[in-house]
Amino acid sequence: MFGLEPSYPAKKTLEILQENNISKIVELGSGLGRDTLFFGQNLIEVIALDYSFKGISIINDKVKKQNLNLLIKTKNFDVRNKLPFKNNSVEICYSHMLYCMALTNFEIINLNKEIKRILKPGGLNIYTARNMDDGDYKKGIFRGENLYENDGFIVHFFSIEKVNSLLDGFKNIFIENFVEGKFPRKLYMVCNKKI
Repeated sequence: MFGLEPSYPAKKTLEILQENNISKIVELGSGLGRDTLFFGQNLIEVIALDYSFKGISIINDKVKKQNLNLLIKTKNFDVRNKLPFKNNSVEICYSHMLYCMALTNFEIINLNKEIKRILKPGGLNIYTARNMDDGDYKKGIFRGENLYENDGFIVHFFSIEKVNSLLDGFKNIFIENFVEGKFPRKLYMVCNKKI
């Protein structure tokens, strides 16, 4: 759906990892693995979680073909549940467009709290979400809470206020606007540090 090349946020996250000598990352909502594989190819250990059995199976096939088994581990998982990591055990959580999936405000807040729980003090939560400048915003079927359905796909659109409302226990390091794809999709890239 989004191509095979690594995303801009993955490339920027790799720079952050390298600048801080961090070699492990948890990726939530890994999709078909374009960013997962990019991290592994750059010697970053990845634990990749996704809701889709098929998505995880596709990633596992790619991991095997590219001989990245020692660097990439996968798990089929629903992020609406308690994350399968100990308190204060993860340095960086990364998710590209997970926050803008068909999650309610309540589910997003709970996910954010779970990420805060598993991050070490000073750990980073790097996520992206489609914003209200996106061409699909207010198009299609309104599903409540800034959720709109187009072609059977529901997107949760973020305002800057929503981004800031998720700072409980975090300090924002940066918020960046970027575009992706031919459409193009308009997104925020957010980097928050656990305080």
